[in-house]
Amino acid sequence: MRIVCKDVSAETLYDVLHDTSYRRKWDSNMIETYDIGRLTANSDVGYYSCSPLKNRDFVTMRSWLPLGNDFLIINYSVKHPDHPPKKDFVRAVSLLTGYLIQSNGPSSSTLYYLTQMDPKGSLPKWVVNRASQLMAPKAMRRIYKASLKYPDWKRRHGPGLRPWLFPDQSVLPGVSSERLSLQRCDSLQNIDESSASEERTERTGDERTNHSDEDD
Repeated sequence: MRIVCKDVSAETLYDVLHDTSYRRKWDSNMIETYDIGRLTANSDVGYYSCSPLKNRDFVTMRSWLPLGNDFLIINYSVKHPDHPPKKDFVRAVSLLTGYLIQSNGPSSSTLYYLTQMDPKGSLPKWVVNRASQLMAPKAMRRIYKASLKYPDWKRRHGPGLRPWLFPDQSVLPGVSSERLSLQRCDSLQNIDESSASEERTERTGDERTNHSDEDD
């Protein structure tokens, strides 16, 4: 998937995708997100939960890399002994998810998004199709809209704080790679969600979108 972001620089998009404090402003599906720890100057481990149908969560290792005027962010699921699957969440698996941000000049950029993930559970096919065809493009447009507002928001919320650019600003505890292991899809339970209501999902998604648009 890709979206051309007029009036948004590649640097701003990169900041928006990293800034967990700002994510609460634009990600209407998010329940909770936080950084668990730091592996290297450009990689960390984090937690993210969201609510399409039954609540789902991820523990992922994320890496990022500036490429001249462009930027790359990728992640995949890992196991962390202090963050096992929760009782009321389906632990989903990111096999490989990434953003590529390409600069089109000082005030324009293109955002590319690719994901290969297993939502686990037992979702009916219409849910998977709807997520692919509707929810993901809406999320891309949400990122674009949020990026237009980010410079003003950042001026009022820690304007100099960007640990993804300046590693010495990070206050995250260190995480040893020896404590992590790759999360395999087949090691997690399947939960039957085949009775999910399409009407309920559409209504919930619309309510979240409307709420997000009103929240400045």
